[in-house]
Amino acid sequence: MTTSSMHPSVSERADDQARHGATPEFPGPALLDHEYDGIREYDNPLPRWWVLAFWASFFFSLGYVVHYHLTGHGKSVAQSYEEDLRVAREERAKQTLGEAPSEAALGTLMADPDLMRDAKALFAQRCSVCHAADGQGLIGPNLTDDHFIHGDNRLMDIYAVVSHGVPEKGMPAWDLQLQPIEVRKLVAYVGTLRGKHLTGKAPEGHPVETH
Repeated sequence: MTTSSMHPSVSERADDQARHGATPEFPGPALLDHEYDGIREYDNPLPRWWVLAFWASFFFSLGYVVHYHLTGHGKSVAQSYEEDLRVAREERAKQTLGEAPSEAALGTLMADPDLMRDAKALFAQRCSVCHAADGQGLIGPNLTDDHFIHGDNRLMDIYAVVSHGVPEKGMPAWDLQLQPIEVRKLVAYVGTLRGKHLTGKAPEGHPVETH
């Protein structure tokens, strides 16, 4: 087989294009000059809109990777969902503001594990510097033992201390710095620490029965 026989002639290409509906006015795609196992290929590029869409999605994906994975500014779907849940929990917790603080109302907050997870983060921000990360005590007393300095270890006793503070001991009045619902969540969280007896600061105050 000669080299010329491996490539379609001009007339062969014209005949093949004619069989596929090409006309002088609408010549159709050009037939390329190569052949593989008897298969010949048309030069039929992708539509311009498709190419533009491809490159647009490519550059968008680069921006997505930079924004969400490299800069740390973007929120993933899971993070956005968790944020929505946190807002919903806040709204549910705020319903307790319609009633005066009480053992029952604070106990309702304490019994909600999702709210207590949020409250734990608030405790870490506001209270851990004095009471340690798990409430075992540093400058402030150990919140997990069975001794109490002010009151009788009821939730309302804890509320009084957290809300009004103990100035002579350096304990701030958190009701002057936090929203009312945040104060209640902190009180409820401290209530969950009672009776854990974590190793930490030595007991202070008088022994009480853990509720």
